[in-house]
Order: sequence, then structure tokens, then C-alpha cells
Amino acid sequence: MTSPSARDADTVGPRRTDRPAPPDRPDRSAPPDRLDLIQAAWRRERPDLDPSPQGVIGRLHRVAGHLTDELVAVYRQHGLSEGDFDVLATLRRAGAPYERTAGDLAEHTLVTSGGMTKRIDRLEAAGLVTRRVAERDARARVVALTDAGRTLIDAAFTDHLANEHRLLAALDPADVEALRGILTRWLARLEDPPPTP
Repeated sequence: MTSPSARDADTVGPRRTDRPAPPDRPDRSAPPDRLDLIQAAWRRERPDLDPSPQGVIGRLHRVAGHLTDELVAVYRQHGLSEGDFDVLATLRRAGAPYERTAGDLAEHTLVTSGGMTKRIDRLEAAGLVTRRVAERDARARVVALTDAGRTLIDAAFTDHLANEHRLLAALDPADVEALRGILTRWLARLEDPPPTP
């Protein structure tokens, strides 16, 4: 079964608002969306298969794509990429003196060591972090926020949280809490517990 991507799963025609909602949609008053049309097409073409998982997973893909666009727009207002923001935020939430080894950063941001090196190079060139040899291991490098880096990430994170509150405000508070519980339980089945922040 083909799963839709974050933007387009299949090419679909214009949305029709006079069609009844599919049986797996709880909100039968809403017009069919892109995933409804995709599932309907697969039910027609492959009636031997059950495309209902697309109703959840496909929508998660699309929501994730839209959310990423909304979040990245705020990072860019501060001159940061998504990766830049991730590194600076990881250093900032570590607490004073706002530093971690490059290996710790890679682990906490789920980035390969090679990718992390490029990020650190860019942030160091911008004067947002410094890098030095670790005292206990000459092979390791310690990355620390500069004063400019701390000022920037504090401002960016303030705007980031305001943006996240704005995005969640589109949902009822009860739906937000339900999603939090569902996603927490699902994520726990998909990945190992994270390292200590």
C-alpha cells in the first residue's frame, strides 16, 4: 500500500463538498479532504485491501509537514535554520555554562557526527558558539554558547513557543490533551527512551 508523503500522496482532482464523509471519519459534517479522496480511490482500485491506516498516518505526515513549515518560518526570522536552532536550544537548556561535547550534541539532536560538525562550523563562524578541546579527552571537542548565541536563542525560543501555542490554539484544549496522551504512548512504542536532557 502506498503511503502519502508529507505533501502529496497521489494527485487528486478538485475537492467535492457534496459527498458524504467516509465511514472512518468521525466528523461527518466536514467535507472530504485529500486523504479521504486517496482512500476512496484505493478502495475502488483495490477493494481487497484496507486503506484505513492512511486516514491516520497520511494525515500525520501532512500535519507534520505543515507544522515544520510554520516552525521553520520563525527560525528564519532569527537567521537560523532548523538545525541551527536545534543545536543552540540543546546547549541553552543544558544550563550554565551552556556547553556539551560534540558527541553529546549529536546524541541529543539525533544528528550524525559529520552533520553536527558542519552545523558547529557554521555557528562558530557566526560567533554563536565556541569550540575547544575537552580537558578529560583530547580527542573530544566541547561546544559552548557565546553571549551572542545565548541572546539569540533566548529570543528565538521565546518566539518559537509563542508560535507553538498559536498552532495548538486551533484545537480544542481537550483535543490537545488527548493528542498528547495518544502520541506519547505511540512514540514510546517506536523509540527508546531519550538520554537525560
